[in-house]
Amino acid sequence: MADYIEGRRPVLEAMRSGMPLKYILMADNVKRDGLVADLLRKAKNLDVPVRQISKKKLDEISERGSHQGFIAESRPFEYVNGTFLLNAAKDYAEAHEGRALIVVCDHLTDAGNLGAVARSAEAVRASGLVIPNKRAARVTPATYKSSAGAIAHIPVAQVANIPSTLERFKEEGFWVAAASEHSSDVVWKANLKGKIVLVLGNEAEGVSRLALETSDFSVKLPMEGEVSSLNVAQAGTALMYEWLRQNF
Repeated sequence: MADYIEGRRPVLEAMRSGMPLKYILMADNVKRDGLVADLLRKAKNLDVPVRQISKKKLDEISERGSHQGFIAESRPFEYVNGTFLLNAAKDYAEAHEGRALIVVCDHLTDAGNLGAVARSAEAVRASGLVIPNKRAARVTPATYKSSAGAIAHIPVAQVANIPSTLERFKEEGFWVAAASEHSSDVVWKANLKGKIVLVLGNEAEGVSRLALETSDFSVKLPMEGEVSSLNVAQAGTALMYEWLRQNF
């Protein structure tokens, strides 16, 4: 299914964030202004084709009725496989005193959350993300937006089975840490040095039972306030930076 971006500013922001676009459709009655000029200039610089079509046709394509004379179609995101990601992490570890981080997203459902996790993962130089290939968020325009373009700079592997993927990482010398608010261990006291796989759970149910059982240990963040948990992207960011702190 095609991913469409509708509206002048959303299309411009999509290009600024590094989202690869197939083409941009522009209504033939669009009035030129500064924003339109910026959009067309950016498209030309990136070699993104701009095709003029009738407003009626654009209305038919529009899914939300808010195109403002512009609709862009994004190119499919290029996922990698688990082997590619594993080898990249091992190579990184060899070059960085044995440290490497892989972040596994265990059935996140919100593409925006996936992007926020990717932004933090790229910031700490994680070797990549792992997501399931079914019943989970995939990389969409919302992911590019919430990651501020970071998703274009970090490998994302789609896998058929999270627990078996974790087992494989363990066989290759990685320690698997699951983020769970029910853990008895605060992350500050856990050993996150070296090659670590961090498992982040679904927004509603957390890390699945099988993934939790496959993990070597679980960790949690201390919560002093009235709120019992953080958003998965917020919690993931804190945990990733604790990994970086311990390995810095």
